[in-house]
Amino acid sequence: MSTIELLAAEWLRLDQNPDTRAEIEELVREKNTKELERRLRTRIEFGTAGLRGRMAAGWACMNGLEYLFHLCLAKFDWVIDIIVIQASQGLCEYVRATIDQAPTRGIVIGHDHRHNSERWAKLTASVFINSGFKVYLHRGLVHTPLVPFSVQALNASCGVMITASHNPKDDNGYKVYWENAVQIIGPHDKGISAAIAVNLVPKTWLNDQLDSSSLCVDCTEDMKNQYFTNLFTLNLTKTLNQASKLKFVNTSLHGVSDAFVSRAFEIFGFHPYAPVHEQQRPDPDFPSVTFPNPEEKGALDLAIKTADTQQANYVLSQDPDSDRFCAAERRNGDWIIFTGDQLGTLFAAQALDRYKAENKPLSKLAMVASTVSSKMLEKMAQIEGFKFVECLTGFKFIGNTALNLVDQGYEVPMGYEEAIGFMFGSRIRDKDGVAATMAFAELAVLLESQGKTVSSYLQELYQTYGYFQTSNSYFVCRNPTIIDKIFKRLRNFETDTGRSYPPTIAGLKVTSVVDLTTGYDSTNPPSYEPSLPLSSGHMVQFRASANDTKIVLTIRTSGTEPKIKYYLEATGQETDTVHAVLKQVVNELASGWMEADKNQLGRP
Repeated sequence: MSTIELLAAEWLRLDQNPDTRAEIEELVREKNTKELERRLRTRIEFGTAGLRGRMAAGWACMNGLEYLFHLCLAKFDWVIDIIVIQASQGLCEYVRATIDQAPTRGIVIGHDHRHNSERWAKLTASVFINSGFKVYLHRGLVHTPLVPFSVQALNASCGVMITASHNPKDDNGYKVYWENAVQIIGPHDKGISAAIAVNLVPKTWLNDQLDSSSLCVDCTEDMKNQYFTNLFTLNLTKTLNQASKLKFVNTSLHGVSDAFVSRAFEIFGFHPYAPVHEQQRPDPDFPSVTFPNPEEKGALDLAIKTADTQQANYVLSQDPDSDRFCAAERRNGDWIIFTGDQLGTLFAAQALDRYKAENKPLSKLAMVASTVSSKMLEKMAQIEGFKFVECLTGFKFIGNTALNLVDQGYEVPMGYEEAIGFMFGSRIRDKDGVAATMAFAELAVLLESQGKTVSSYLQELYQTYGYFQTSNSYFVCRNPTIIDKIFKRLRNFETDTGRSYPPTIAGLKVTSVVDLTTGYDSTNPPSYEPSLPLSSGHMVQFRASANDTKIVLTIRTSGTEPKIKYYLEATGQETDTVHAVLKQVVNELASGWMEADKNQLGRP
């Protein structure tokens, strides 16, 4: 018997779900070795704070390995119960061995509206209860921020949220929070993976008596109430909110956020917003959008159409699990959709103004952003005198960086990443789309009282701190070998015998290179070691300049998608020059550095 046949036999021995068993059995009958290899050869591994991928039978599906989950044939009604059980068993045993009093402190579990989310939440709860853990199982649909909030409020040992965030409808995921209520980082990810590897045989399946178990605790409504009580501490302008004539349209993109945002609008004193009715209720098939991500082109079309009909001033949007936020403003008959970096800058200025108004020392104020985010916050910190810290991409790093700063005596009221994720206050060290929605709405109302708009205020910030413009996108590549070849060429651009990065791009001289894969920082002799930790994937950042124009270009692989992402920002005195440089850099990046045509790279 071949090794792939042995892997198939092992799957069939363990799997009790008839749908996924039938799928593997059919592939075995057809002798479809290629598809069996894709599904079964690679073991599950924790990636970005857990697992995320397409729903299909096989060890390689619904996991955090780069690119592999895109190789699985997706069909949303197939349930990969065994993957969830094995992940839960490994997590359970690792938490028990690592955290004091873990079983009595318990685990928080929540789920969104995607296909299989509720079932997987209950499967996870069943595993932990079978192992003697207290389980705080949230009943009904919750938004992702409620899970880390509950972990912190209940002093739980860990948390799990079943969601695929803004991924397409055929995906789902398993997001893990540690006892500090932040998404897991190393060494816990590797520790959990190792624990999964020695706990593969399912000890339990779905417990039909789950709700009646003394270990299964329902504190959902209490946690929601506490969440909104905490959210209200961010309220700044309730009197203005009640009097404002601004009109808002909100879309949840078929996700879970409408109930949470509408309640937040009420307690903040706003008049009700106009919902996008076609997208207001949770729908796991996301019928009106291809990608339920507010960043994607066309995702806000229905919301803008509704806003035109309603003569609204602003469009507000959360992604399906309500941890991300996006906004748009009507200006002179057109619509301006704010980028994540622009929103991050606005929220930073808002936090800074509040801090100043409370007469707190700026030397104790700190803010955090990912290294691929705009450098405008860095410039703001230099001018204003507060501390700015950048970290690797992802809120598992942003949240932990914030906690480290708090331990050093700083207050960290805000942090963000350019992928429209924003963190507020001290109770949730993770992105929160509801909190971001309220922060933006209050900013808009305050500016209205001053005769301004959000976009006009952004221009004022540019005048104060300099003009910064981003151009972020990606190349699609499903072949890891080609991706490795592209990055190898970048590291040996002029020679095959040693380190040699590109010296110029679009007429700008490269002034520094930070390679967080190989551990090289050209600005830090003699060790040349970077200050940031190494990245698990490819990640290289270039800075270049010519005259008064400067750029920062970061190129990295995605941990959850088959993409080479790039984050490009230019700053300068003349907006026309900045726009022209951005266009030229993107063109040379594609044709010269990535060799997009030769490598058959896809473009959005």
